[in-house]
Amino acid sequence: MKQILQNLANGETTLAEVPSPQVLPGHLLIHTRTTLVSAGTERMMVDFGRAGWIAKARQQPDKVRMVLDKVRTDGLMPTIEAVRSKLDQPLALGYCNVGVVVEVGEGVEGFEPGDRVVSNGKHAEVVCVPKNLCAKIPDGVEDEAAAFTVLAAIGLQGIRLAAPTLGECVVVSGLGLIGLLTVQLLRAQGCRVLGLDFDPERLALAERFGAQTADLSKVDPLPLAERFSRGRGVDAVLITASTSSSEPVHQAATMCRKRGRIVLVGVTGLELSRADFYEKELSFQASCSYGPGRYDPDYEEHGHDYPVGLVRWTEQRNFEAVLDMFAVGALQSEALVSHRFELQQAAEAYDLLAGKAPSLGILLRYAAAASARVANVVAVATAKPVPASGERKPRIGVIGAGNYASRVLIPAFAAAGAQLQTLVSQAGVSAAHFAAKHGFVRSATDASATIADDEIDTVVIATRHDSHARYVIEALQRGKHVFVEKPLCLNPNELEQIRSGLAEAQSRAAEAQRRPPLLMVGFNRRFAPQVRKMHSLLATLSAPRAISMQVNAGAIPADHWTQDRAIGGGRIIGEACHFIDLARDLAGHPITDAQRVAMDGGCADTVMIQLAHADGSISSIHYLANGHRAVAKERIEVSCAGRMLQLDNFRILRGHGWSGFSKQRLWRQDKGQAACAAAYVNAISAGEPSPIAAEEIFEVSERAIEMG
Repeated sequence: MKQILQNLANGETTLAEVPSPQVLPGHLLIHTRTTLVSAGTERMMVDFGRAGWIAKARQQPDKVRMVLDKVRTDGLMPTIEAVRSKLDQPLALGYCNVGVVVEVGEGVEGFEPGDRVVSNGKHAEVVCVPKNLCAKIPDGVEDEAAAFTVLAAIGLQGIRLAAPTLGECVVVSGLGLIGLLTVQLLRAQGCRVLGLDFDPERLALAERFGAQTADLSKVDPLPLAERFSRGRGVDAVLITASTSSSEPVHQAATMCRKRGRIVLVGVTGLELSRADFYEKELSFQASCSYGPGRYDPDYEEHGHDYPVGLVRWTEQRNFEAVLDMFAVGALQSEALVSHRFELQQAAEAYDLLAGKAPSLGILLRYAAAASARVANVVAVATAKPVPASGERKPRIGVIGAGNYASRVLIPAFAAAGAQLQTLVSQAGVSAAHFAAKHGFVRSATDASATIADDEIDTVVIATRHDSHARYVIEALQRGKHVFVEKPLCLNPNELEQIRSGLAEAQSRAAEAQRRPPLLMVGFNRRFAPQVRKMHSLLATLSAPRAISMQVNAGAIPADHWTQDRAIGGGRIIGEACHFIDLARDLAGHPITDAQRVAMDGGCADTVMIQLAHADGSISSIHYLANGHRAVAKERIEVSCAGRMLQLDNFRILRGHGWSGFSKQRLWRQDKGQAACAAAYVNAISAGEPSPIAAEEIFEVSERAIEMG
């Protein structure tokens, strides 16, 4: 299917061919008919992409500080690569979509195939959208009008926060699409409205919709607002402008009456004056997008609606309210449409958006026949098939095309000589982009079909943690080699299923006199060159070892998916497993006992783990979420027989008490990702056992789950 993507590195807007998404539980699969370009948000993204490096940095000073901290801890080149990788990820544009439901996901009620719906879906021929972000379109509302629903809901949420009553006087500052829709909604509610802008055409539209207006390029709005409010001060101001200036907020505070309300719907500078707000006891609030439920994964992704008795107006119910207003003629959109383009003309549409020529509502139209044709196209050819060679290099299918997979894992497997067959992602965008970049034969959105593909003998899993066990078991049942990014799984039941699945796959392979599948987890740190150097030095000693690791992991918000026990498993299972494996590797003997102590007081992912090993060695892992980001992330020390090794952030290895060794410094950080992938590829090619024994993988995974 065709989808509009934005390149954040250079600002190029492309109409890309990507595989169509599959319907997910709690979602709707929708054939798009019309989408609306957001003149505010999307223009901001295009301008950011087209800006140079210095301009980008000025727009995001917080990110610049993070980059400088990373340079100090990880080095210049890894930081440059990380920034380039972030900018290389394509951005799917759009959030005002009108289409027809083609398939309903499991657990969805109230929608059926054939329903016309509005959603916050992207600019794509087919979209998969959570049910709570969709609303049915009344029969009397045309597609083009319905395309304005999401933007109108943004204005409506601002109005709900301002809570105007019939007869109150309200100022709308900024008469773009959201501002003009807000004017109409306020007038429908019985409010007197004063619209402020610099554009004469937009001011004329506001007057057409029943507002009084002030041209900010010609008049001072404050005396006008004073007369408009009959000398009392306006009751509320809705700021729908987009500017870096703080002047709209200052103006709003000045023109408000005592205890007036100011709601920020758009984007402005926020250098507030206490004097502006203090004497009048003004209230100031920022409005969050379409309404309650926005950015709440339980509501949006998992489909858990808020009780109407407690939250009357959610995102979805705001969509419905806007559509009802269109249905009765209280909202009009025809005058807001300045341009119409066919989807194939997307580049022209965005050139217009970013240019100086005047524009307002830009609609994109989709061919119905094309949408119907592409709904089931879940794989797209990217490159020519790789001809078979005499070598037994694995032909891999990669499930997951996120930042780590695209920046680290895929290049590592490619460098190791693996034949890149299929790259899968849920929405298809990242799969299509990185499949073309790295030379995969195809991109796809169907993971199960990729696992079942006879042309693929090795499955690499780099998805969210809760899907690891499912894909591992499915691949083992197909007799495929499996490389899964940590963690292997999230709970004892999954671990036992994988253990049994591997045993059954090995038994079937023995009966058929075939090679057994190799199971591998991406515990890359044991393959780092400086860790291998530590092994070579420690191999000369027979005494037990004392291993100490300090991991300055840094804080992650409690609502991040990795913190969700059901999805990410928590940071100990999801990340600290790396260090349990490294301790097991450095000790060289099984773990016989494990204890953990977690910090109370809101920092439960700051944990100390103590391990005992069969040979008398001991390991201590200090996993810290409460440190400072400027401090290097990882420090490893091993003491043995009066000697010590210290590894700082996988860049500098120091030795104390060793004959002939004192220091090894690398030009750049190397955590062993490339060596890990190469070891696995070489094992498959040579018919050798897995680089990490399966029982050792199960042992480490079991301890990580226990400590989590």
